[in-house]
Amino acid sequence: MAKTNDALKILQQITAKDPEMEEMIKEASLNAELAHLLYQARTQAGLTQQQLADRIGTKQPVIARLEDAEYEGHSLSMLQKIARALNQRLEIRLIPIVPEQSNINQRSA
Repeated sequence: MAKTNDALKILQQITAKDPEMEEMIKEASLNAELAHLLYQARTQAGLTQQQLADRIGTKQPVIARLEDAEYEGHSLSMLQKIARALNQRLEIRLIPIVPEQSNINQRSA
């Protein structure tokens, strides 16, 4: 196996052998992506955390927690409130899981 200093490739090599670890990383990535999405939408609207909190009837620390990449307690109702306050629409989709070709090749080797 060739050496690499690419962090993502290293994680893929490690997790390819540990499905539980791979699932934990996927979940953490989803939480981080959602936190970033909320942060981006708020800042693009030109709002502070306090201003957004005021619009949806909550406290600033709640918004800070929602924008934390490690937070796992996002609720659909809170996400809908935020979307409405930012004059946006929340869209949720279920997408079939298709194994990546690279993962199939690595596991069969």
